[in-house]
Amino acid sequence: MRQNFVTFILGVLLILFAPSAVLAQSDIRVTLLGTGTPEPTIDRFGPSTLVEAGGEKLLFDCGRGVTQRLWQSHIPLSALTAVFLTHLHSDHTVGIPDLWLTGWLSAPFGNRTRPFRVWGPAGTREMMSYLEKAYQADIRSRLHSYQAVPTLEGVGLPLQGISIQAEDISQGVVYESNGVKVTAFDVDHGPGVIKPAFGYRIDYGGRSVVISGDTHGNENLIRFAKGADVVVHEVAMAKDELLRKSATARHIIGGHTTPEAAGTVFAQVKPKLAVYTHVALLTTDPEISAPTVQDLIAQTRKTYSGPLEVGEDLMTIEIGNTLAVQRPEPIAH
Repeated sequence: MRQNFVTFILGVLLILFAPSAVLAQSDIRVTLLGTGTPEPTIDRFGPSTLVEAGGEKLLFDCGRGVTQRLWQSHIPLSALTAVFLTHLHSDHTVGIPDLWLTGWLSAPFGNRTRPFRVWGPAGTREMMSYLEKAYQADIRSRLHSYQAVPTLEGVGLPLQGISIQAEDISQGVVYESNGVKVTAFDVDHGPGVIKPAFGYRIDYGGRSVVISGDTHGNENLIRFAKGADVVVHEVAMAKDELLRKSATARHIIGGHTTPEAAGTVFAQVKPKLAVYTHVALLTTDPEISAPTVQDLIAQTRKTYSGPLEVGEDLMTIEIGNTLAVQRPEPIAH
């Protein structure tokens, strides 16, 4: 009887003090692993968003530092179910070799035994095939080192864990598993050859989250985002003084969504929560300071008055009967 009572109390404490450890059947958890841009800052790593639902761990984009952010979140790299790419710009893909190779190693953070699966726009399969070629020396040497040391009997790196399954996709439903549906939709990343570029909608148990990818605010995004609980949207801002002076700044802003335009998107979609990621507070001139987060919010409020969060690395959003946002603890240096 005493043992049963102790077990009961421990179970209650687990529920009370670690609610984020267990997702209800209809819940989605979103973790902003990286909310930055190509700028190599330490506080905002490269663009990457983790969506957990129905036992699936889905990664959207794979920017700089994704392996560190996953392990900070106590998630083994091998636990990921699949990776989805919005487009093939380097800041969205540069973390792939680290995630793929490090997740294969025999260590608590690795131990992948199944293929590394990647979905993305045309060119994804080709990119992944060249990565396999680029790292052949590493793969061969690691396989050989385990086979050559008799004391490592029973320990090894399975070939299946380093294999790659990559697929080029187009607009539509691209993934369904365990009640989770992922739909890709076309977005406009501005002038040039950045086509196709995708946003994604993830649905599970009557809940949904939309990830914009890099884009102008556009009607197709609004159409696919209708009814979403949470919209995770990129944003870019530069001061008017800089835009008048710098063609480079105008070009960069031309491929992204300004806060006023993002606010217009949010006002039409009416999500329960709008969240900024890929936060580009731009300056290309040392004499002109970058906008601040406060500037970003003020400009958004010109067109949108609803719930808004400016994302930070390791921020989590729980989507259930209610929405819960948890900001990360300060990272010790």
